[in-house]
Amino acid sequence: MEKKPRCLYDNEINTFLTQDKKSIFGTLCEGYHGDALTTTRDAWLGEIEILQNSLKPWEISDGHIVFEYDIPRLGKRIDVVLLLKGIIFCLEFKVGETKILENDVDQVLDYALDLKNFHKFSQDRVIVPILIATKYSKSSNLICQSAYDDRVLNPLLTGTAGLANLIAEVLKQYPCEPAIHRNWIISPYAPTPTIIEAARTLYESHSVEDITRHEADKVSTDTTIAYILDVIQKSKADHEKSICFVTGVPGAGKTLVGLDVAVKQTYQGCDKPVEDEGAVYLSGNGPLVAVLNEALAKDNYAKCRERGEAKKLSDSRREVGKFIQIIHRYRDNMLAKIKNPVENGILEIDPEKAVKMQNAGYGEVEHVAIFDEAQRSWTHKRLADYLKRGGTYGNKLKVPNFPMSEASFLIWSLDQREDWATIVCLVGGGQEINTGEAGISEWIKALNETFTHWKVYISSKLTEAEYAEGKVNELLEKNGNVTYSDALHLGVSLRSFRAEKLSAFVHALLDIDVNAGSIYTEIKDKYPIVLTRDMEKAKRWLHTKAKGTERTGVLITKESARYKPLGIHVLGSDDENAVHWFLEDKTDTRSSNYLEDAATEIQVQGLELDYTCLLWDADMRFDNGKWSFYRFNRQTRWDEIEPDTESKQERIKYMLNAYRVLLTRARSGMIICVPAGNGNRNSSGFWEDSTRLPKYYDGTYQYLKSLGIEEI
Repeated sequence: MEKKPRCLYDNEINTFLTQDKKSIFGTLCEGYHGDALTTTRDAWLGEIEILQNSLKPWEISDGHIVFEYDIPRLGKRIDVVLLLKGIIFCLEFKVGETKILENDVDQVLDYALDLKNFHKFSQDRVIVPILIATKYSKSSNLICQSAYDDRVLNPLLTGTAGLANLIAEVLKQYPCEPAIHRNWIISPYAPTPTIIEAARTLYESHSVEDITRHEADKVSTDTTIAYILDVIQKSKADHEKSICFVTGVPGAGKTLVGLDVAVKQTYQGCDKPVEDEGAVYLSGNGPLVAVLNEALAKDNYAKCRERGEAKKLSDSRREVGKFIQIIHRYRDNMLAKIKNPVENGILEIDPEKAVKMQNAGYGEVEHVAIFDEAQRSWTHKRLADYLKRGGTYGNKLKVPNFPMSEASFLIWSLDQREDWATIVCLVGGGQEINTGEAGISEWIKALNETFTHWKVYISSKLTEAEYAEGKVNELLEKNGNVTYSDALHLGVSLRSFRAEKLSAFVHALLDIDVNAGSIYTEIKDKYPIVLTRDMEKAKRWLHTKAKGTERTGVLITKESARYKPLGIHVLGSDDENAVHWFLEDKTDTRSSNYLEDAATEIQVQGLELDYTCLLWDADMRFDNGKWSFYRFNRQTRWDEIEPDTESKQERIKYMLNAYRVLLTRARSGMIICVPAGNGNRNSSGFWEDSTRLPKYYDGTYQYLKSLGIEEI
């Protein structure tokens, strides 16, 4: 039995019932990348035994059983799915539990609703969520549809003993359901019209503006959106594939433009979504997606409660999840369709792993994909290494010889559509901050070498030095499909003149440009930047500046290391931590306002606060008229990074870009804290702390002060 994509095990129920338990368990363990936790392994063994006993009444049925099923593009995995007599059973096990918890009930109902809303071959089916707390002594006796009135049943609750009887009762109540599609496991991701309508209503509140930079002149953003929508319509009319590159300084509203294009393309001025015209906003920035989703969902949930509507927060999250998604899940859904191993360096669709749709072909359901922070797409090496080992956790597909960069693969994915497609790349200049992020040149290389039939629409600003090292013209000079347009650059209004100047100042500061000081004098009256060597002074400054609901926070680079002596901790890397940091109010200690947990460039890129403190550590130092770069060995010393190899040069670029991101996260002003270090010696004459010597910080402090930044 070949393991299908999207699950760890699947088989006919009759085969499952006669198969050795250890063999099934081995298949689960083999498909799981990495070592499954002991609790997971024990749960699998328990589930196998329970199901082999409970499903005996259907041993001659044509039913199917699936373990650990990935719902396409949602990043959620169902313990067990039973496809039996035309009905879909979602089973969530809590092995060893004696009680039924509300969160567990919500979890299994959410799985059923996700299948109903996003899984094409489940949309018209009866879906039955069942929670099995194995030591629970009771069992549900009422089978009825949920409040959603869409053939999803209310969650059924049972212990081990009652499972078979519950399944039998459901089958008795729904005796004549048509057969389930034979390719149910590889069903396309396809949002229902109702979920799209709900997402539109949710997004139109625009609460996202509170947490994303949006200082662009509305005339400018409207011009950019109109240009992109015209390209999309031209592509549709001419049956073409096209790609747009949109630029804009931090604060120019690229995120909002991307979301607006997704919504407006889907509706095109109508009250209902236009059939087969969908668009999706994709980002590889996990914290950004998590914060945007949660902010919109909470806003919608609160407004519904105010109106007296019965709605769960999980419903709002599901609705916004239609438009805003993690790029890696989109990518993984396409990877699950390819022939593996790849032969002769050419990607091909495996028709056994994908369903061909009338218009989409083997592509995804959307015609239009908007890729935020496109400069952060992965190089060929990083993606190939990642896929060779099967990702980082869980049920990840191993592809040992993957032939493309992420940019090239994303274009390939849209190219699978047989009618037309448009990609919109939102590009931040000089903001590649992770090893293996390719910058914009990788997209251009793919268009020049592989996808020569694609029309290219490019911002006239993309030729500047901060994009592809200023080589865009050179890279595109032989590509005859290129159109340049000023409309694809997001300018800012005169009232937000500060944003352009702040960006220019940060570039000049980091480039050690002689004009940095004079640029700063143009903005300091409207946008305060101050300097300190005392973290407590920095915190007091932030507290005095922030009024009402304005947000403050401490920022630090991921290479920083010696912040604990200053009473600062680094925010945990889980996306949930970023959600709390950005969205909780001043009464919650997880909030950024408490100034205890510092966020890194990874967590704040694409987002902003009102006032920030940038804690400048010894990882990047100004010394003898230039920047020097260091990495802490996590024990005793800082080691200098010499630019003597290509990989070290790349690491230096990412470190410089990290400070570029952090210096542009504040709406209204910032304080930069360059610590004084520790110049004390112990009784033996040795340094008290040789990892924080004053000389590590003094050069940076003097340089910033020389630009005219006032010390407090």
